[in-house]
Amino acid sequence: MSNKLTILQPMRYWWLYFAISAIVIIPGIYSLVVWGLKPSIDFTGGSTIVWHTLIEESALRDIAKSNNITIRELSNLNDTYTLTTNPLTKDAYQQFKAKVIDAKELTYDTVGPSLGAELIQKTFAAVALAATLILLYIAYRFKSLKFGVSAILAMLHDSLVLLGIFSLLGHFRGVEVDTLFVTAVLTILSFSVHDTIVVYDRIRELKKKHGYLDFDEIINRAVVETMGRSINNSLTIIFMLLAMYLMGGETTHWFIFALLIGTISGTYSSTFTAAPLLIAWDKFSHRKK
Repeated sequence: MSNKLTILQPMRYWWLYFAISAIVIIPGIYSLVVWGLKPSIDFTGGSTIVWHTLIEESALRDIAKSNNITIRELSNLNDTYTLTTNPLTKDAYQQFKAKVIDAKELTYDTVGPSLGAELIQKTFAAVALAATLILLYIAYRFKSLKFGVSAILAMLHDSLVLLGIFSLLGHFRGVEVDTLFVTAVLTILSFSVHDTIVVYDRIRELKKKHGYLDFDEIINRAVVETMGRSINNSLTIIFMLLAMYLMGGETTHWFIFALLIGTISGTYSSTFTAAPLLIAWDKFSHRKK
């Protein structure tokens, strides 16, 4: 087994993995800075209306305009209209509906702007709190701050990949981020850290058994020994998510896609970001000394 491990040296190219991550992340960061994310009414506030009616789309837009209602988005599938508008009061909605002939209500939801702002604040607070607790826990368990910081940076890597891709999708495809997207982000962060801890735990075990080896060699062995487990575990999740993405409904389509991207990114980062970060940290520390 030891001979086999000495042949495989994936961590010899640790700098290459950083370059690959940069190629993926930089376009997303550019998109986030220039275009940002496209928030749904969950964040901006607004009303979602689903009606079944035989009215023409142009007539529906004219009625909305005459009632001082701004239609942000409108789609029609088999005479079922889905509208996203500015926040409507109950009276304003009833007046609007009364002017649409034979409008059968299927869905009507309203989210106020204040609730959307509160949701954004709670989202950032939840991510910040989770990241802080994870950093402290990993630093304590592995008796080194560099393990905690590297795990958080790997987690940040996955966040930037996911946010960047959805920023690009929002600009070019009109894909919105909603509360389900927030759920997907938090789920992926936990998955990323879970896989990272598996690699770090193996590093700690090998360091106890083979303390005479260089730190980068220990990391290399840990990566080789855990890579198969990580890939096999992730593939079972990826296959399940692919089936749900292809066969699932429209309402969960982008939620599943976010989980799929996050799972792939998390699998990559736990091995090819979290571990190389430890090597880079160790080399930088030795240069300073």
